[in-house]
Amino acid sequence: MFGDISAIDLARFQFAFTISAHIIFPAFSIGLASFLAVLNGLWLWTRDDIYLRLFDYWKTIFAVVFAMGVVSGVVMSYQFGTNWSVFSDKVGPILGPLLGYEVLSAFFLEAGFLGIMLFGRERVGDRLHLAATAIVAIGTLLSAFWILSANSWMHTPQGYSVNDVGQFAPEDWWAIVFNPSFPYRLVHMVLAAYLTTAFVVGAVGAWHLLRSPESRDAAIMFSMAMWMALIVAPIQIFAGDSHGLNTLEYQPAKIAAMEGHYESYPDGRAPFILFGLPDDATGETRYAVEIPLLGSLILTHDLTTPLLGLDAFPEDARPPAAVIFWTFRIMVAIGFAMLGIGLWSAWARWKGRLYDAPWLHRAAVVMGPSGFLAVLCGWITTEVGRQPYTVYGLLRTDESAAPLQADAVGASLMAFIVVYFLVFGSGTIYVLNLMVSRPKDKIDIDEIGPTRTSGITPVAANLIARRATSKE
Repeated sequence: MFGDISAIDLARFQFAFTISAHIIFPAFSIGLASFLAVLNGLWLWTRDDIYLRLFDYWKTIFAVVFAMGVVSGVVMSYQFGTNWSVFSDKVGPILGPLLGYEVLSAFFLEAGFLGIMLFGRERVGDRLHLAATAIVAIGTLLSAFWILSANSWMHTPQGYSVNDVGQFAPEDWWAIVFNPSFPYRLVHMVLAAYLTTAFVVGAVGAWHLLRSPESRDAAIMFSMAMWMALIVAPIQIFAGDSHGLNTLEYQPAKIAAMEGHYESYPDGRAPFILFGLPDDATGETRYAVEIPLLGSLILTHDLTTPLLGLDAFPEDARPPAAVIFWTFRIMVAIGFAMLGIGLWSAWARWKGRLYDAPWLHRAAVVMGPSGFLAVLCGWITTEVGRQPYTVYGLLRTDESAAPLQADAVGASLMAFIVVYFLVFGSGTIYVLNLMVSRPKDKIDIDEIGPTRTSGITPVAANLIARRATSKE
């Protein structure tokens, strides 16, 4: 049925498909949880009803996204025991506890306080409700901490020994958790999550500004998102550069493939290849468009530091350059486009035209999904660049797979594709429908007179009282 496609290739594609479907939800929920905490804090500080409306608007979206993230994440754990049972056996003593810590700390916080954040304001009071929202946000960050620690160890393993049965056994948990690539990857991913959320919020605000320029709800959403883009985008570019230097030190083959360098530069002075077609079969980047010397300046911040090319590594230890060469460039291009939108918004704000700049708003709508695309491209660059290893330099991918038949893996892959598009496609459409609707009060305050306030919630009563006072 699947021709010459091997079981291991199908298993790799299945894991790539499921993790790609999963990662976009945490990338959004991490930033959105922090955004909700900020909105909640602003409402408690200013008592401006608009922040409460925005909180209620985005918390519904967060609940749906969080649920889809949990469901899509559970599936991946089963693949460790089916398609990748050899990998699970060998790395289980290290990755098992790390993933367990994620459940015991991060997921317990998220699950324990999510209900209070969504439904508990009237029961616990405003201050405790803010605390619950902040704890959920902290839980999402802790989840990223443990997941990225486990994944980073697979890229830069340390603190382990190999026992008598060939398993990686922990020797130093501090070295395992805080492995050399972990701090860079954690910062890079969290900033990516914040930028992803900022551009989704900005796109929603811009969408409503284009249709209702007088909407204060849309104006505040757009303003907050553009501040985040302006501040975080340049920080992310700096963090990405630092991450690249770390990768060059510990995974030079990945950097060589990302840059399309098949030949080494023992004297430095490497060019930067803007575009080209890497050809792993011939060992060259065809039709290369190069900028002389810039490659060395970007990668080493020096012109004379030697740079290794793919020719410095055995052919069976090289990552596929044709894939990560382009995913890396797409990610970088999106990062600079985000910076451009941030700078454009700063100029419009300085001119007093932030809310009266239709071309900026249209650009922000177009950039709405850009964070998701950048995260996917970054993840592909990272994970494909680690190949042909699951644990870099120690355990090869073809040694990690379970002894499965191609037809069995292929059948489950097709089932995943159908179910994922039905379930998560429906969820995504529902979220988009929520986004195109405008934020609204839970009740129409103008239609509630003083004799009709019995039985309403305390929050609504406060809103009515403040509206009545402002009218007087």
